[in-house]
Amino acid sequence: MDKESVFSFKNKTFWIAFILNMLFVLWGIFGIESLGAAADAAFSFITVQLGWSFMLGGSIFVGVAFYLMFSKVGSIRLGEPDEKPEYSRFSWFAMLFSAGMGIGLVFWSVSEPIWHYIWPATGAAANATAETPEAAVNAMRLAFFNWGIHPWAFYIIVGGALSYFSYRKGLPMLLSSTLAPLIGEENLDKGWGRVVNILGVYATLFGLATSLGLGAMSIANGLSHLGLISGAGTTVQVVIIIVVTTGAVISTVTGIDKGIKWLSNINVWIMIVLMALVTLIGPTLFIINIFTNSLGQYLQHFVEMSFMSDAIMDNPWLPAWTIFYWAWWIAWAPFVGTFIARISRGRTIREFVVGSLFVPVLVSFFWFAIFGGTGLYIELFGAGGLAEAVSESEAAGFYAALSHLPLAPLLILLGTISVTIFFITSSDSATYVNGMLTCQGDPNPPRRLRVLWGVLEGAIAAVLLFAGGLSALQTASVVSGFPFMIVMFFMVYSLLKALRTDYEILAEKSKIEVNTSGETTTA
Repeated sequence: MDKESVFSFKNKTFWIAFILNMLFVLWGIFGIESLGAAADAAFSFITVQLGWSFMLGGSIFVGVAFYLMFSKVGSIRLGEPDEKPEYSRFSWFAMLFSAGMGIGLVFWSVSEPIWHYIWPATGAAANATAETPEAAVNAMRLAFFNWGIHPWAFYIIVGGALSYFSYRKGLPMLLSSTLAPLIGEENLDKGWGRVVNILGVYATLFGLATSLGLGAMSIANGLSHLGLISGAGTTVQVVIIIVVTTGAVISTVTGIDKGIKWLSNINVWIMIVLMALVTLIGPTLFIINIFTNSLGQYLQHFVEMSFMSDAIMDNPWLPAWTIFYWAWWIAWAPFVGTFIARISRGRTIREFVVGSLFVPVLVSFFWFAIFGGTGLYIELFGAGGLAEAVSESEAAGFYAALSHLPLAPLLILLGTISVTIFFITSSDSATYVNGMLTCQGDPNPPRRLRVLWGVLEGAIAAVLLFAGGLSALQTASVVSGFPFMIVMFFMVYSLLKALRTDYEILAEKSKIEVNTSGETTTA
């Protein structure tokens, strides 16, 4: 599409997505009670009545990810046969990790294990009495599970399929391109193709807006613990959103290479320093032991937890946590998967899966063991009080735990800087995704389109935070997880079908080259 006509009424995908999303925002502002009721009803139906589908679907996606990694198709390159990756492994990992976890990792790293400690699961997930050592051990294993292999497998399905069809088959960077074998290349930006792309814009815009709201809460709590502000109320959070969104817009104007890339690299080093300091000055032995023990339990119970449904006990914990997370990760998959695809050109499928699965999962496990483990240690053997703090505000858990350690001001400052950079990189990444989806798959959408989406993301988060609709919006955005999961099954079918044909062609070409030259050539 001509970049000058991106806002033309001919660009139906942009205008339909823009109008529908704005109508939804107006509903959140002027009809928050009805939006909340509708979102809660839809969410309850999906998690309770269809929760089994998320558990089963999630396990299938994990299986597909492992197949892509270990099968022969893993050698296929996402691009030309001799093409080199655009970014170094470190920068590539830093960017995909910032987009995939980011704010949530800081927000929940202490609060979630503490919640599992005071509200333990039963059945396949765990079986322990609340606020006991057994509940603490199970709490970390549950956090590992909710933030482990499954969410990254969801991202791999979308990102891998989009990378393949865009870089291998030359199709535009649109979610609908992953369905080309089913809907036809002529329908990528109309009909069902347009529906899929608009669903991706919706999930990205509102999923990111709620994440930015959580980020504002976390930054406000960090500044409050540092004594830089007197409170962490809604007005302060809205001001933070405005200020940091401005930084995100500036970052998106500079582009991926100068904005997201360098900020992500800096933030990974901040995370490394923060984890090292807390490990050394915190409960070192406890952290090492709980990491080792929780990793073993996670691997031992992986299959059992992957298919848990608690059909007999009707346990409310499961839809409140794991099923909610699965729906949330799938709702995030259009955003994260599309962005990972954007930065993964030139890598083999096997390298893509390994780098997008095991590395970020291992880092997440270290992060939870260090900060969540420190929180559990304080609650079990230290001054305590974290359970009360987390019950009052999940955003306070991370900083409340750090405040018990030596060098607390430095640690809290580093944590606040980290979540601020995550805020910027997440918003910046989302502007690229929505820009691509509403500009016929242009991998470098016009700056003014990126700026528009960046401003809208921050504005929606600020307005709905002020109106009290952020929670309802988060619930509503998660509801998009179920229809997009159906889309992901079609993505899997299209990808495996195309990969099989592609590999057969490559194998036949390789045989011909061997017969004619007498030398083995890798395609």
